[in-house]
This record gives sequence, structure tokens and C-alpha cells, in this order.
Amino acid sequence: MQIALALLIAVVIGVALHVALPHRQKRGVVVAPAIAAAAGVITWAALTWAGVGIDNPWIWLSAITVPAVVTAPLVLALGAARVRGDERERRSLGLV
Repeated sequence: MQIALALLIAVVIGVALHVALPHRQKRGVVVAPAIAAAAGVITWAALTWAGVGIDNPWIWLSAITVPAVVTAPLVLALGAARVRGDERERRSLGLV
């Protein structure tokens, strides 16, 4: 059941990253929370399967840091790619 708490923590981190990082108007609202949730749940499951118990601080530290470390660069890259793609499309349509 603690995986639900890890999921909630990851989603909150994803929402915070969505709001804090640039180009939020260029990506979906759910992109960052979904990436963070996937990273958090995969990390939690992997550590649980590896035998790390819920009383071990590493599982909790990982549930907080891994979603942030994975989500931030992906969201930045997605935003930058979207800006480049939009600019390329504007040029091809002659709008610039």
C-alpha cells in the first residue's frame, strides 16, 4: 500500500516541475506528473523487489529524488523540442 504514497509523492513532484520549468504552455498538463509517477512507481517496485523494506530510508529517498532527476531533463527536452518544431512549422508555412 505504500506504493500509493510513493505515487502521490511523485505526482506532486511532477506538478511542481510542470509549474517551475519553462515552456509549460507548450506541453500537456499531465506530461510531467505522468513521467514522474512512472519513475516513482518503477523505482519503488524495483527496490521492493530487490528486498529493500519500507523501514529503510533509501526507498523513501529514492521515491523522492528519482522522479525529480528523471522528469526535469525530460520535460526540458520536450519543451525545447516543441519550441523548435513550432518554429520550423511557422517557417515552412511562411508565418515568420
